[in-house]
Amino acid sequence: MTHDKTAPEVRTGQAPGKLARNEFHLKFVANFSDPRYEPLREDIARLEEVAWQNYQDSRKAPVTQKAGAGFADPAYDLSVEWKAARDRLLAAEAAQKDPRTPARVLLICGSSRNDGTCPGEMSKSYRMVEWARTALETSGVQADVLDLSLVTSTYAHHIHPCKGCASTAMPLCHWPCSCYPNHSLNQVNDWMNEIYERWVAAHGVLIVAPTYWYQSPAPLKLMIDRLVCADGGNPDPSSTHGKKAAEAKALELAGWDYPKHLAGRAYGVVVHGDVAGIESQRRNLCDWLDWMGLVKASPQGAFDRYVGYYESYADSHRSLDEDADLQEEVRNAARALAQAVQDLRAGRAPQADRHLRKPRPK
Repeated sequence: MTHDKTAPEVRTGQAPGKLARNEFHLKFVANFSDPRYEPLREDIARLEEVAWQNYQDSRKAPVTQKAGAGFADPAYDLSVEWKAARDRLLAAEAAQKDPRTPARVLLICGSSRNDGTCPGEMSKSYRMVEWARTALETSGVQADVLDLSLVTSTYAHHIHPCKGCASTAMPLCHWPCSCYPNHSLNQVNDWMNEIYERWVAAHGVLIVAPTYWYQSPAPLKLMIDRLVCADGGNPDPSSTHGKKAAEAKALELAGWDYPKHLAGRAYGVVVHGDVAGIESQRRNLCDWLDWMGLVKASPQGAFDRYVGYYESYADSHRSLDEDADLQEEVRNAARALAQAVQDLRAGRAPQADRHLRKPRPK
């Protein structure tokens, strides 16, 4: 089968036009509706005028520097924010590959709930993360806890959604993501550059997540989508001159190697729920991690369980208190991951649960 080498058409026509001035005004001043801002209305109006001009001019990355040596186009103006994030990833990757660095596991709490916001109570996922943290540290592994619920309880703390650049052409999806910040659209305070660095620095990853309506919670899914750039993403935005779709299509059709930037790390998954959907979420998470080239710790390193099956939400923490076997399964997942990390770093195939006793033999 021969591939048509004709340059593909870039399809357009979906995006709406820019906001009218009054629409922009209403969105802008909504940030300042608290009466305490009243004495500052004239100052806010001046800020609004600058923001309006930046929006009109699409000033996505207002501060840039020349890409320099090592990039496809050394004269291309790179965002200084993107360049700084990329340099941190390179440093984290070098440290991760250094055999002298301590073993490190990124321990992810995938729940949206914590006691610092509307629910008023910590999540069961977080309690499981704490059990896993203790098991990892007892195994001699550093645990870096990433609590994704912070997006619901921290001021201006976002994981902005993926814009789907990879579906236009893989080289348009930059590693790390260059879609944010977009200052002209006020798409700022994005958490992902820090999260990318923590994934890169880790030798293993353990995800602990509840099931929301058969799916992963929104913060976890946002992070997953934004990690698409780790699987085939382009580390050189100058090669596509930013977001030039036609250039990215040409690069992919000329031959793209789809680099797996996180491959070789070990992983574990713990999924819980109360009624339904836990098996499908656990499979989806494992399939995703397998696809990215991560290595499953062991059969005990990935599992799903119900907590308080068809019981009241109000008593779910007590149900977790009473399930000693589940508590030990969480610890075993962490222990299996710790062993898998040690095996992989030593160049051995992981046999991470060979010494672990199953709490539920049947």
